[in-house]
Amino acid sequence: MFVIEAYGDRGLRIQLGDSISKETNERIRSLSALLEKENNNGIIEWIPTYTAITIYYDPVQTTYEDLKARMTFLYKGLSDIEIPPAEIITIPVCYGGIYGPDIEHVATENQITEDEVIKIHSERDYLIYMMGFAPGFSYLGGMSEKIATPRLASPRTKIPAGSVGIAGSQTGVYPLESPGGWQIIGRTPLNLYDPESETPILLRTGNYVRFKPITEKEYDNIAQEVSRNTYQVMKEFYQGVGR
Repeated sequence: MFVIEAYGDRGLRIQLGDSISKETNERIRSLSALLEKENNNGIIEWIPTYTAITIYYDPVQTTYEDLKARMTFLYKGLSDIEIPPAEIITIPVCYGGIYGPDIEHVATENQITEDEVIKIHSERDYLIYMMGFAPGFSYLGGMSEKIATPRLASPRTKIPAGSVGIAGSQTGVYPLESPGGWQIIGRTPLNLYDPESETPILLRTGNYVRFKPITEKEYDNIAQEVSRNTYQVMKEFYQGVGR
């Protein structure tokens, strides 16, 4: 699928698929890589989503028709582009207790034990399909239906940064303290969003997240390292086969 349509008076939307899939995500990553290499005269920014890329442009420097023609030309070379190899970022998580107040409910809802919730949640790698909602928040694909749980009936007004949650069949990590209605099953001591850092956002579309269970003592130790800027985030290249 390749459909271009106007998006307001200074936007252009390129639809590259009609369903959430790895194949659509690879096309989006390929076009994003081309845009990074392209002489983007007039383009202000582009935003990848589950199935499309939205481009915002300066109408003084370019027109919708010119940009549409450029994007059509780029798309023809999409199969020739080499996208950067995906990485797996390991996120340590302390599950349950004060860090995961809803893990008991998730277990009860799915008629399993809390240990099984932890095992199921941390035994696979999650593709980062898109970023949004808040700086550093990633939409992850691939969570098992065995631990799917509806959102809270009444959202909390304050959820700590680093909280790992479940909403329906989705999972994700809150990068900032914020309101939210997800079922919180754990927390990571890592900073997913640090505006003072040279690379303020830890995660990136097209990479993978791997959750690693840790103890409260390990959580405290890592938190201290993070505060001293001495913690090394575990990364490895994705070999094409997830856990």
